[in-house]
Amino acid sequence: MSALVRPDVARPHFLMCRPEHFGVIYSINPWMNPTGWARDQQALAAASQREWARLHRKLLDLGAAVELVPPAAGLPDLVFTANSAIVLDRTALLARFRHPERQPEEAHFEAAVRRLQCHGVIDAVIKPPEGLSLEGAGDCVFDQTRGLFWMGHGPRSDRRAQAVVADTFGVEVVALELADPRFYHMDTALGALPGGEVMYIPGAFTAAGRAEIEARVAAHDRIAIAEKDAIGLAANTVCVGRDLVMPTCGARLRADLGDRGYRVHIVPLPSFLRSGGAAFCLTLRLDRQSGGAGSVQKVAIA
Repeated sequence: MSALVRPDVARPHFLMCRPEHFGVIYSINPWMNPTGWARDQQALAAASQREWARLHRKLLDLGAAVELVPPAAGLPDLVFTANSAIVLDRTALLARFRHPERQPEEAHFEAAVRRLQCHGVIDAVIKPPEGLSLEGAGDCVFDQTRGLFWMGHGPRSDRRAQAVVADTFGVEVVALELADPRFYHMDTALGALPGGEVMYIPGAFTAAGRAEIEARVAAHDRIAIAEKDAIGLAANTVCVGRDLVMPTCGARLRADLGDRGYRVHIVPLPSFLRSGGAAFCLTLRLDRQSGGAGSVQKVAIA
């Protein structure tokens, strides 16, 4: 890991993992094509390292602090640290992966999070119940404006994880079923912006899910992502204040975001798109605070 930042320093704080062992060597979502990756493995692996480095540098340039999880051979998706845990109010709820291919990541991520705990970045580390799939912040996107999590369920996380997340953090959790296999985690389908807007892909949700979003987000704060931006994973955006680090952004979406006072920074991540991931997937935010409303006592569970 990098030198740890004092927990009292108010700056965006992320967890990342260098892509030394990244590759598409199995298929657990529609984006993944191991045969296609193998045809040009060396060039694609090198490209992934350059792309990740540009994302890492952009976050540092925007004033963020970044901790690093040590890469591990045989765990190509360890780079997607958003899936490692949900972190809020200095409490980390660790992930449990649905697919056997990713389950060995759990021990590595737990070790990294417990090291953060030892250095005072996190106060409590909690494990979900056995047999419950919950794939971290990838399926639990925190909406600071509304003080809630938008939780995706179906492809990866279990619907019953809603109660575990709510009990752990003491905030509302809105569970939405993901309906398009391309958008298998919530962070591929929805992004909550700091000004209160919600970018989302309407077709990624069931009719009931869309109705839930419309009931909670005013029309002027809903930004529907068109298909071209959707398949570039534009929703998979990292927010650093009013700066938005995005893997892609079409002219219309960029103009809309600019009119709302956001600065868009495009960091193309095509190698990671081959695995169904992009900017948000490659980061885990460590410093989010709920604002204290409805907070509960946190207890660390071994």
